[in-house]
Amino acid sequence: MAGLNLLIKKRLLFILFIISILMLALLLRVAWIQIVQGDWFQRLAFEQQTSGLVINPKRGGIFDRNGKEMAISASVETISANPQEVRKSKLDSDIIAQELSQILGVSKDDVLKRITKASRYEIIKTKVDKEIGDKVRKWKQEKKVPGIYIYEDTKRFYPNRNLAAHVIGFTGADNQGIDGVEKMMDQYLKGTPGKILSEVDAGGRGLPFREEKHIAPQDGLNVVLTIDETIQYFAQKALERAVDDNKVIGGAAAIVMDPRNGEILALVSKPDFDLNDPFGPPPGVDPKTWNGRSEEGVSRLQKTVWRDKAVVDTYEPGSTFKAFTSAAALEEKVIRPDSPVNDFTVTVGGWKINCWKPNAHGNETFTQGVYNSCNPVFVRVAQSLGIDRFYKYMRAFGFYEKTNLGLSGEATSIIHPKPTEVDMASASFGQRFQITPIQLISGYAAIANGGKLLRPHIVKELSDTGGNVVRKFEPEVIRNVISKQTAETLRIILEGVVSEGTGSNAYIKGYRVAGKTGTSQTTTPGRYIASFAAFAPAENPVICVLVVLDHPTGETYYGGQIAAPVAGRIVEDTLNYLNIERKYTEKDKELMMLPVYVPDVRNKTVEEAKKILSDFGLVYKLEGNGDNKAALVMEQTPKPNASIPEKSVVILYTYKPVKEIMVKVPDLLNKTISEATQALNDVGLNIRVNGLGTAVKQSVKPGNELPKGETVVIDFRYLDTE
Repeated sequence: MAGLNLLIKKRLLFILFIISILMLALLLRVAWIQIVQGDWFQRLAFEQQTSGLVINPKRGGIFDRNGKEMAISASVETISANPQEVRKSKLDSDIIAQELSQILGVSKDDVLKRITKASRYEIIKTKVDKEIGDKVRKWKQEKKVPGIYIYEDTKRFYPNRNLAAHVIGFTGADNQGIDGVEKMMDQYLKGTPGKILSEVDAGGRGLPFREEKHIAPQDGLNVVLTIDETIQYFAQKALERAVDDNKVIGGAAAIVMDPRNGEILALVSKPDFDLNDPFGPPPGVDPKTWNGRSEEGVSRLQKTVWRDKAVVDTYEPGSTFKAFTSAAALEEKVIRPDSPVNDFTVTVGGWKINCWKPNAHGNETFTQGVYNSCNPVFVRVAQSLGIDRFYKYMRAFGFYEKTNLGLSGEATSIIHPKPTEVDMASASFGQRFQITPIQLISGYAAIANGGKLLRPHIVKELSDTGGNVVRKFEPEVIRNVISKQTAETLRIILEGVVSEGTGSNAYIKGYRVAGKTGTSQTTTPGRYIASFAAFAPAENPVICVLVVLDHPTGETYYGGQIAAPVAGRIVEDTLNYLNIERKYTEKDKELMMLPVYVPDVRNKTVEEAKKILSDFGLVYKLEGNGDNKAALVMEQTPKPNASIPEKSVVILYTYKPVKEIMVKVPDLLNKTISEATQALNDVGLNIRVNGLGTAVKQSVKPGNELPKGETVVIDFRYLDTE
């Protein structure tokens, strides 16, 4: 009996032990849930007991440096549904889907699928115009359909379409930045979503006497760019014209930068795209067969119109790089501007290197060697520096590292890791290595500003919806590369390249421009890259400009002939816009043909008309009454107040002409300015001059007829350039 009692006691103790363990485990589990996981379960309960509609914030705008809108968010609406609420409607779900699909212009089956789902929140259609949203509101009220919600949303809109497309970038359907500044600054632009919360039961049905809680969205910040919309327009139009005129098939790029602070004022890449339709067909593709959102379509867009050649492409800079070889040599004092050099053939590793010009320039000073862009001169200069010092300056000027401009896809330069004498020889004049355009212009900015390599940047500041500046992006000096003295000496030499050397097609009357031509041969036979880098005014630079034309297939591919005029046009337009005062040299005054507004000399005697025209710097040709100076002028061509160059011809009629007198336009190609002017004046026509040198293009074809007194526009170029 005692043994039985002992056994019972043991069993009871065991059961008590087990119960105690279970109770302890239960207490520990409750403590774990309450203390450790309490917040998580609280959130789950809150989500289960509340139904929330997301309120999208307004995406911040993108503005140019002067506050002009470049990307804005237009108001649209999103249509959503709570299927559990919709099922309370007296209308059949099929009818609701049918009527709603007709208003929204979407598939009935798709709407039906969404409003019958076992969920509390379904988006039916986004980016709906307010007019359509109002129709849904009216329909919902008339039909008494619960669970359909219409709330404000935004849609991205780009007022300037393709202007600065690669800088601004674009957003996806969810307003998330995909490319450009839209992606780069997405964390600041997107803002924080809000919510409308209401209490529901376990089935997702609204509780009686429930209260809604509104959590307001926080709108995104505005991004203010360093880009100037007007300068961007100048650069884009100049580049578009260059691509057309020179039949450029590999694309093109242009950058305008302020060398004083590293701000990018303009960045253009061609081809480009309409920001409001980024998935649209690229040039040459049939829109009917195009699907830009397919994998194949996106891949093609990335390789063509989305590709930012100023940042993601590398290229051999050619002779534009000679400025950096010169900078290193002058800084290390292995050469002086007046040091005697020659451009006779130099042989390195069995490779003969000649001047680009068939008849070499011969003996010259180093300065003249830069003017003439003689390759052998730069090879010898590099040899004087030696491999270590030469590549030290390549590194110092930033060619081994990305600029970290911030735009996605910036390429890494391609430079020999263990360069040889042959590598250095070719690199001295910009061959056998590759850099990006943004790296090159950053290097030129260092020369222009006195030797400081600045990090280029494209965002100026962030501001809130009230216009208050939240954050400024200050200039960043990476390092000092060369001394102010070396930079000053080199600026003077590079100015001579434009005023006297191979860069003469970038010459601008009244502005001192410094720059360097570039023509590089690619690994593809017959494919060249023409470029020109410049800064101005040379005495106090406020802008740097780089133009790169990839694979021109027109009459010539030399940078000095086709890229220099483009850079010159951008420089002139930009300096005019910035109100930089022109300072005319004696050479400028000799070449200038200032515009004149034609005075009204009708009803004056021929003698009086002649004197008035002479006072305005114009000449005349008389039609009718021979040399009768007392005769009255009955009509004139050009008409009063027309703008024509000084020394132009005004045709005076001493009778009322029944019809205009037509004359044939002469062939002016290959003539000098004076020869072309004389040829036109001889037949009673006027000239408008673009550029200097030899006539390469005329606005009216030879043999076509024009009324006497009309103006023919002639493009002139220096042809003896690299």
